[in-house]
Amino acid sequence: MTGKLPPQLDAQTTHDRPIASITWVDLTFQRRRVEQWIRFGHPCRAQVIDRQRRRVGFASGAIFACVHWAGNEHGTVAARLVILRAVFRTEPFQTLGFVHPGAEILLQLDGWPRVKRTLEIIDAIEALGIDPTAVAPDHWRHVHNRLAAGQSPLVYSSARHAAWLARRRIWS
Repeated sequence: MTGKLPPQLDAQTTHDRPIASITWVDLTFQRRRVEQWIRFGHPCRAQVIDRQRRRVGFASGAIFACVHWAGNEHGTVAARLVILRAVFRTEPFQTLGFVHPGAEILLQLDGWPRVKRTLEIIDAIEALGIDPTAVAPDHWRHVHNRLAAGQSPLVYSSARHAAWLARRRIWS
C-alpha cells in the first residue's frame, strides 16, 4: 500500500525540539523463533518496550536495512531483508507491517539464499570502507532486481561510489 501522512499526524515532539518526521521500526527478538534486527542504519531514536520488543526511529532521508528471520526446531522458516529510505512528510511511501508510518522500499528479498547473498553484498561494501547508508539508492534497487531475477548484481566499487557522491553534489 502507499499513502501520504496527514500533516497533523506527522509532527512529533521529542525532548526539546520538534521532529518533522520519524519513521519507526518495530523489532522483536525471541531467540530461535523470531529475530528481527537492523543490519545497518543510524537510528535517531530508540524505545525499549519490553525484554523482547523495541522500536527504533529514523530521520527523514535515512537509509537502513531490516532483517527478519523466523525459525522452529527444523531450522529457518522465513527470511526477509528489506532496505528502506525514511521519507519526508510530503513524499509518498509504501507500508510494511513493522514500519510506521511507512518508507520507500529500495530492496525487498525473501528466502534465505537471497537474504544471505544480500548480506554478503553489504559485507563487501563495508570491506571497501563505505557505509552502506551512503550507497546510491539506485544500487540497492539494482541489487533487488538482479537477485529477484536470479542474476548476479554489478559490484559496487569505490569508483561507483565517487560517481554517486559527485552526482549528489550536483543535485544539491
